[in-house]
Amino acid sequence: MQHLLVMTVIGQDRPGLVDSVAELVAEHGGNWLESRMSRLGGQFAGILRVQVPPEKAETLISALKELGSRGLTLVVHPDQAQAPVPARISTLEIVGQDRPGIVRQISRALASYGVNVEELQTECASAAMSGETLFRARARLSIPDTCNVAEIRKRLEKIAEDLIVDVSFAEVPVEAPAA
Repeated sequence: MQHLLVMTVIGQDRPGLVDSVAELVAEHGGNWLESRMSRLGGQFAGILRVQVPPEKAETLISALKELGSRGLTLVVHPDQAQAPVPARISTLEIVGQDRPGIVRQISRALASYGVNVEELQTECASAAMSGETLFRARARLSIPDTCNVAEIRKRLEKIAEDLIVDVSFAEVPVEAPAA
């Protein structure tokens, strides 16, 4: 049985950061399973999940922490699988003139319904015609089956109206199991 680890990585962006982590994972017999990494400002930040033989997990963790001497901060946690909660997957997109509080108001509303934000990607860019700063967000949401989706949609539309942003909220169709 393989040991699963989830870790965050952050450091001053430069070539070779991913390689330094990947090299240590491979040296310890590990397998890189999934990751999300990005350059934000002058920093490189990411989260990744690896599997490693149980007898090599502690030595891998120690080796990863030594990367701190090269300016890379890693925080490692064991992957603790949880029993899945019956839920529907939805997507949420927000576009509008940037202003403080957009993420806070939307996330607060979602949390009040017990909705889990599984992924969130945001950015600010210059609007094509006006040149004003445009805020965009895309989220993947896990909505408990016990939630009233119409009520959530109505609340998000009210927040969008107050913030003067466009909100697109859609359920992701469930794929039928292969026969």
